[in-house]
Amino acid sequence: MKIGLRTLKTVVASALAMFIAQQLHLLYASAAGIIAILSLGNTKRASLSAGLGRIFSLFIAIIIAFICFHLFGYSPWSFGLFLLVFIPVSVQLKISDGIVVNSVLITHFLVEKSFSLQMLINESLLMLIGVGLALLMNLYMPSMQKDLEQDIEKIEEDFRTIIYDLAAHLNLEKIAPLEKNCERLKQKIRLAQNRALVHQENRWTYEQDYYTEYFSMRRTQVRLLVDMVTLLSEINVDGLFVDDLRKVLIMTAQNFAEENDGQQILAEIEKVYQAYREKALPQSRAEFENRALLFQFLQSFKSFVEIKAVFYQGKVKSF
Repeated sequence: MKIGLRTLKTVVASALAMFIAQQLHLLYASAAGIIAILSLGNTKRASLSAGLGRIFSLFIAIIIAFICFHLFGYSPWSFGLFLLVFIPVSVQLKISDGIVVNSVLITHFLVEKSFSLQMLINESLLMLIGVGLALLMNLYMPSMQKDLEQDIEKIEEDFRTIIYDLAAHLNLEKIAPLEKNCERLKQKIRLAQNRALVHQENRWTYEQDYYTEYFSMRRTQVRLLVDMVTLLSEINVDGLFVDDLRKVLIMTAQNFAEENDGQQILAEIEKVYQAYREKALPQSRAEFENRALLFQFLQSFKSFVEIKAVFYQGKVKSF
């Protein structure tokens, strides 16, 4: 049985919270441990957001409970009325994470039949201790940078393979492996994006994260690859018309990398455009339609490269 870091954090935060509450002689000290468990999020920002939300939610809950209990007494019906008001208000204020834990804390007032200053301090300390220990445990988060760099390497290798295959399949009808490879690449990028979001959420600053932007750029490129694969199955032209394009595709695959600014490839694409302009006009409708598809393929490929070129100009890797 493997015990993960989050499990260890949960155990330590909960036990410490209960211990501190007991040492302070607080009533219902075990509640501090439960609050710590519930406040330990997957990321630093998630923990901070949940913790602050629960503290604010406790303030709202105490006001509503004070009114309900003083108007209708300390009874289950008053507690039901409290929930009838507290839950919709929490949802409206977008602090619904605090509904369960603060409803439990309010039952302490119900059991003690008191809203004394001592009880108010008691419940506030239970919340602060639980939330504080959760935030303290989440100050350390293992770096995901190495995993993200590996994701980049694997994704770029898949891009290279698909582009090589595009070059090999020009003027061929069988493209099933290309379609499957594009779908697998989409899935890899989606998983990498999720990892990048977690990486970003574990940083206190809110500037745009390089990795989230990078994988978003690659995901846009995959959509264009899918369009190119679809066009590929319909293209049927003289081999002379695809030789130059095949060479550019192979060059792109050979130089496909995170650091490539795409400018050389764009220059080669312009040469292909110029070569097409200099060729003889189509002699039949079928030939015209096939050349149009080839031109559309080249347009999509140019857009594919331009996306990376724009990204390269606007982004600098930061850690």
